[in-house]
Amino acid sequence: MWFKRKPKNRRLHRLPVLNVKLRSDQVRATRTRLAALTGGILFGTVFGLYLLWRTGEWMLDKFVYENSEFAIQRIDARTDGVIAPDQLRRWSNVKLGDNLIALDLAAVKRNLEMVSAIGTVSIERVLPRTLKISITERDPVAQVNIPQAGAAGGIRVTVFQLDAEGFVLQPLDPRLCDIPLAQMSNRLPVISGLNVFQLQPGHRVESPQVQAALALISAFAHSPMAGLVDMRRLDVSAPGVVVATTDQGGEITFGLTNLEQQLWRWREIYDLGQRQNKTVASLNLAVSNNVPVRWMEPSASPFTTPKPVNPARKRR
Repeated sequence: MWFKRKPKNRRLHRLPVLNVKLRSDQVRATRTRLAALTGGILFGTVFGLYLLWRTGEWMLDKFVYENSEFAIQRIDARTDGVIAPDQLRRWSNVKLGDNLIALDLAAVKRNLEMVSAIGTVSIERVLPRTLKISITERDPVAQVNIPQAGAAGGIRVTVFQLDAEGFVLQPLDPRLCDIPLAQMSNRLPVISGLNVFQLQPGHRVESPQVQAALALISAFAHSPMAGLVDMRRLDVSAPGVVVATTDQGGEITFGLTNLEQQLWRWREIYDLGQRQNKTVASLNLAVSNNVPVRWMEPSASPFTTPKPVNPARKRR
């Protein structure tokens, strides 16, 4: 019939589908090969770098870190103070025979800086077999005596020292020193009235009054009063002032600033007392005008002669 459908060639209609499927397989295969190639390259690169790193590490160990040519044979320890060089070597925790290149200089520096008596540390490798250690010591200028209950029920005194910047030091054992201390602590002025919880060895006391007391000690050593009297004790318990007690029993009150000017005023009043054969019992230099002064009674006034200035601790 005229409306009867004509047969179609189904194979011709399927060809484009087969072509598309073929192209998809080719693209997938190409991508797989590229992924495998990329993975191989990455693996080869990583493995090569790992081998290179391990080889370099082995060479460093073999020719540097385990090389006997760099074994330490001499530790040159030097200080500007009194600590014995052998003690510095022990504190450094470095042993003869250690590898000089493998040595952790930062750790050696920390070991020495943990000692409160040491201020600055310099560590240097001197190839092939020498380690050089140079330190500067903190110089104590005052001490703090802390009474504590002893194990047997008595009272024992724990002594801390302060340098000019306020860093807390533990007194050195004379057996650790190369130069005799000659009982330096007995000549140091005593600071009292401060918070004992601030006394942490190696740490700085930030109290303004303690800092003023230390500045007063330094200024006194170069003042016109040096050699005439000794300051035995400095009380920092009262706010805004430092009260110094002299070896003559006098109490001198200082403000926290303009210490040099106050020391000059003290000298003027001291000279006035000498001319009148009087000794200062109390003096308030924290007052700007009309300085209040009280003189000792003649019977209580000790005979005084100029005193030598306490020598500073010897430095090399």
